[in-house]
Amino acid sequence: MSRDAVVAALTAPELAPVVDLVVWVEDGAAMAANHLGRVRLHADGRHEVVAGQDPVPSTDPMAFLPYAAELASPGPRVSTDNAYPYAARRILSAFGDADRSPDVAVVHTPRHFFPDEGGHRGEHGSLDVIQSRAPLVMAGPGVQRLGAVDDHARLVDVGPTLAVLCGVPEADLADAGGEPLDGTPLTQYLRPTAAEVQPRTDAEGVPANPPRRVVGILWDGAHCGDLLAMAEAGELPGVAWLLERGMALRGGAVAEFPSVTLTNHTSILTGVGPGRHGVLGNVFFDRATGERVVPNDAATWHRSAEWLRPGVRTVFEMVNDLVPQRSSPRTASVDEAIDRGADYGTMALLREAGGFHAAADGMGDLMPDPATSVFLQHPEHLDDSYFHWGMQVDDLGLQQVLQLWEDADTAPALTWWANVVTDAGYHGGGPRSPMARDALRQSDARLVAFLDHLESLGVRDEVTFLLTADHGFEAADPSVTGSWAPALEALGIPYRDEGPGFVYLL
Repeated sequence: MSRDAVVAALTAPELAPVVDLVVWVEDGAAMAANHLGRVRLHADGRHEVVAGQDPVPSTDPMAFLPYAAELASPGPRVSTDNAYPYAARRILSAFGDADRSPDVAVVHTPRHFFPDEGGHRGEHGSLDVIQSRAPLVMAGPGVQRLGAVDDHARLVDVGPTLAVLCGVPEADLADAGGEPLDGTPLTQYLRPTAAEVQPRTDAEGVPANPPRRVVGILWDGAHCGDLLAMAEAGELPGVAWLLERGMALRGGAVAEFPSVTLTNHTSILTGVGPGRHGVLGNVFFDRATGERVVPNDAATWHRSAEWLRPGVRTVFEMVNDLVPQRSSPRTASVDEAIDRGADYGTMALLREAGGFHAAADGMGDLMPDPATSVFLQHPEHLDDSYFHWGMQVDDLGLQQVLQLWEDADTAPALTWWANVVTDAGYHGGGPRSPMARDALRQSDARLVAFLDHLESLGVRDEVTFLLTADHGFEAADPSVTGSWAPALEALGIPYRDEGPGFVYLL
């Protein structure tokens, strides 16, 4: 069988430095293998070793905590010293789309450095716990004041939690066909009233108890441990303010597999995993259309919602179903690709302009100059083109948020605000690098600017916040290079490798 030959080739000992795991689904069970052995992972948590030793011995979502434990062993690690939370569930979801899921997925080792194929000094995408651990902080009305809690959640829980905070009844948290979501609202950390709000309307259909204002913030690629440690040390005053008025999970929120941007932005905002929402990765192949799909690209971000599978509902659609239409936006999506249903969306503006490149050409000098940004602390980081661009996007994003909140009475019930310079900092420098921490401080300063604006309106303590990310990060080892492509090509089997890591047998 072609898949067996591919698995055997990819798990050869000589590829061990670059191949952490090979995963696939067989007879309804998740399979994982490497040069050490093979295991069948069942959804109920059982590990059935098929050959050799278990290559996934730990699925502990709280591994390498407290943060001092990660600092003491910063990796990169081999699989037997690592942890892969919710491995079976996440693998099964990644292989749940008949047309878009690969036949086999290759998980890079944390130390694999592959700049010739799009890799960076800082990496993510793996099943492992550090690349999959995104921060989760909540604060404000409806949230208990618990400080840092030794617990974890999943990123598919974020959308349902935002919806409940906005007043959507838990019974209404379902896809368009009425099927329950994969995620659940984190009501254990909310004040009871937040989970029990039932919207009432007057004779004209206007809400008699309008939903609270909720602001969801995503700092792309923000490292959970770094973020909480810096906040507790006083380096991130905005995050510290949230912690004083709410809570954070030290185990963060576990990303879906692969732990990449578009897969997890979509999982956050729909409450379902990739096998249901259809955005399998930053790049994937669709057998039904014969199309190579690349959602995570400047030329296609504004189209990302087009690839959502039928029946999927976004959190914007869930909240809009609750809030009657009005002249001001009920929901807003700032710098977010998955914006379907939002009354205001940056990507909608790009679609109207004919796409990102057309909009950029038309805007010209209107894009903020990062060299003159009040948030720039280390000009040398602008030499990195992604960091340079990320600052422009995030400065423009702050402008949009301030405009949406010019008047608190007409502000959206749900504002979703995505930021990208954190991803740039961690890719460019790796975890705990000066560039990465500069990006966190910069994002925090934008948050503080927004908090100060809310304070000037007299509503800062009336707004509920949720801060998260789409994945974590680990540092690659520049001495560990190489590719599995020669091993696949030697088989003589027609295939395509997207990512790289998603192997489709043709």
